Amino acid sequence: MTAGWVAGTVRAKAMARRVLGADAARQVAACQSLEEAQRLLRSTPLRGVAEPGLSLAAAQHAVAESVLWDLRVLAGWLPREGVSLLRLLAGWFEIANVDELLQVLDGQPSGAVFELGALATAWPRLRAVRSAAELRRELTGSAWGDPGGDTGWDIRAGMRARWATRVAASGGRAGAWASSAAALAVLAVRGRQPRGRPAPPQPLLAAVSAAEPWAAEAHWWRQVEREGRVLLRSSEADSGPVIGAVAVMATDAWRVRAALASAARGGAGRGGLALEAYDAVA
Repeated sequence: MTAGWVAGTVRAKAMARRVLGADAARQVAACQSLEEAQRLLRSTPLRGVAEPGLSLAAAQHAVAESVLWDLRVLAGWLPREGVSLLRLLAGWFEIANVDELLQVLDGQPSGAVFELGALATAWPRLRAVRSAAELRRELTGSAWGDPGGDTGWDIRAGMRARWATRVAASGGRAGAWASSAAALAVLAVRGRQPRGRPAPPQPLLAAVSAAEPWAAEAHWWRQVEREGRVLLRSSEADSGPVIGAVAVMATDAWRVRAALASAARGGAGRGGLALEAYDAVA
């Protein structure tokens, strides 16, 4: 036990207590417009989502960005090995940034990217590339390794598989979650798979129908939140409560993003179909 871990676990637990929570998220989901949902969030730690004029995509990005900001703050309270753990877990944000970069390289509309600061693995170099082939070379020379090809599908699938492998190697619950997340990611990128390209194996989702990836994802998030809260209750000053806090904050962000989508589609209004869809997932 070190002073850094003591301070970090105290801070992590405090951050996890500031999440919106399932009940409040459902209130957001029941709103009959995105603007109404944003007004509801003005008095919460997610008040940045309530900036006037934000689109649904921008509001959802702001929710995820709030988690990343908390991770960057938390890193300042942790010892070196704790920072390395958060950098590893924050790899999801770097993957999301590369997804947007691939859109740009393909001449397609793209969204905002995340500012990772000290939690970046290779993004400062990746963001400057001008082609998919150059992107592959930069990834190969970094901790991400060679994605196996320079098509958008190769890079998306390769980075997700590599991220899962790296997190799994860290051991503990985060490793188990990452292994399952990799299988979910395969489903997410399957629609972009080139004709004739064999899909990676996905044995970890054998109990969930691949025809219903949304159900698999919802099941995964519920498990992560449940086990994360168990880790949070630990009295040990080590990585356990930190991982638990990340799990709880990430799950809450996923739920709020879904709630905003529900509100944008009418929430409890228009027959309540949007809210019913939210309840089926969250």
